Parts: sequence; structure tokens; C-alpha cells
Amino acid sequence: MRSFTYNKADDVAAAVQEVSANQEAKFIAGGTNLLDLMKIDVMKPRHLIDITHLALKTIEETEDGGLRLGALATNADTAYNEQVEKRYPLLSHAILAGATGQLRNMATDGGNLLQRTRCYYFYDTDTPCNKREPGSGCSAIKGYNRDLAILGTSEYCIATHPSDMAVALAALEAKIRVTGPDGDRVIPIAEFHRLPGDTPHIDSNLQPNEIITAIDLPAKGFANHYTYMKLRDRASYAFALVSVAAALEMDGDTIKEARIALGGVAHKPWRLPAAEAMLSDQKATKENFRMVAEAYLEGAKGYGHNDFKIELAKRAVVRALQQALEMEVKS
Repeated sequence: MRSFTYNKADDVAAAVQEVSANQEAKFIAGGTNLLDLMKIDVMKPRHLIDITHLALKTIEETEDGGLRLGALATNADTAYNEQVEKRYPLLSHAILAGATGQLRNMATDGGNLLQRTRCYYFYDTDTPCNKREPGSGCSAIKGYNRDLAILGTSEYCIATHPSDMAVALAALEAKIRVTGPDGDRVIPIAEFHRLPGDTPHIDSNLQPNEIITAIDLPAKGFANHYTYMKLRDRASYAFALVSVAAALEMDGDTIKEARIALGGVAHKPWRLPAAEAMLSDQKATKENFRMVAEAYLEGAKGYGHNDFKIELAKRAVVRALQQALEMEVKS
């Protein structure tokens, strides 16, 4: 690990001012991803701004009937929050499917959104990686790519976003509140993360001098018919090969609204509202679930070791929707 300077920010305005004045500065909260990357020389900030003392840890109701998660609320506090468990169980289950208890106790909600890919080549500084060094090449495309993306890829990068929480937030249509030198703004979760294109080193549309202050959940939480399915190599701590956040609003055996988001398959949580709309006012049948699964994986491309993920993802979508449908029976 390289040497760096360190300072604690007293408030949000001071944190924004400090990071704006130093292009080599990074915010640190839980540090569960940043410190790992610093230790192996993947990220090299010269200055760390500790934001753990900022007043961004509360979870509270919003005027429109939703719930606001402070960016510094820990994953554990969020997953076990009474209102989250009751009104947004999809999010609670997704968070608990990720990491370990110790990591969830440290990791923050804002930091979870900003974690970097777990691509082997991104972590290996002896190999070319456009995400780590733009223009150097992508070792994964012709390398060992079993865990990597099959949707939204480019010739520059096939990395995946590792978050479980973000997949559930995508299905719930959360909004990310941020602030910077130009003031506050709100970024819909669908627009927060980016596909790689020719700039895979840019993970999100958060500006370098902005800070996440909160995550807003809408009033509708799909608490009756939902599931978070995570397919991985082992039941203990592991990142998803494929994950599915599925939520249904039912009227008898007819689907009024469907939400589906996939993880482990792209550079960002993968959601297709047009494909979801195919289920509106349709019967909840496996045939219809297979139809939407095919639509979700249209255009998917494997790179050898990860070819199996295309069929795995299709089957996962069908199974997740079936589990979401049956959730009311189990409750």
C-alpha cells in the first residue's frame, strides 16, 4: 500500500469542498472494497477523506410514502430495519445474500453502489485491463471469463457489477440522492451505473466531486410477491454467477405489474421495462415467464467459459418469477 494523507470531514459541504480541491482524493466510509484495492495497488488515492462521522446514517420515511436510506447506514442496519423488512423485503433479502455478517456491519449503502468489479484481471496488476488502465486492453475477453458479463458488453470490457443490493434497488426503481459543488441532484438507479462502452473505467454517472447522501425507495415495495435468487458456486460468501430480483403485483392469477432485474450478467444491474411490460395483464404461467426470460437474454453473448450463463439466466428468471408468484401462499 502506498502512503496517503488522511482527514475527517465534519459535514457534507466540507467533504465536497475537500474532494473538489484534490483530484487524488477519495472518500472512505466502511472501506470494505477501497482498502482491498489500495493494498494491491489497483486504486492509488493520495488522500482519504473519512466521511463516517457525517449525519447520513438515518433511515426515515419520506413525504411521498417511501423510505429514505442514509448513504452511511450500514448494510446490516438496513437489512434488519423494521420498515425495510416489512415494506421492502426484496431489498432486505438481497442485502443478506451478499457478503458476510462482518462485512455487512461495516459496508455502507452508498459504498455498496460504488464497489468495483471483481474481475480477476482488474485485480491482477500484471495483466492489461481497460478498467484499471484505459487503452491497455481487456485480458478477460480471451482469458478466464467464467464469472463475467454476457449482456451489455463491449470490445473494451466484459466486467460485471458485483452488488446484490443494487439489483434489488433496480427492481424497486430507487433514486440516488447526491450533492456536489453545483448543489443537489437525484439520479434514478437505472441511470446511475454505466455500461462499459469505450470508457469502462467510469463505473457510474456520479461525478468525482459528488457524494451520495441517500437512497430513496418509492412507496410501492412489492411486499406480497417477491424473491431474490442468487446462484453462486457455494452457499457461503460468494459473488453471483446470476442473480434475479423479481417482484409481481397480482390481481387473482393475472399479473398487473412485473419487475425483474438481473445481477452477475452485466456492468450494471440489468433491467428491461419493455420486456417486463410483456407480462402486464397476462396470466402468471410458466409459458409467459419463459417468454419474458427469452426477451431478457436476447442479444446475450458468451465468451467461452461463461457461455453457460445464458441458459442459466433464462432458467433463473423463470424460477424467480415462479417463486415470487408463490410467495403469498408461503406468507
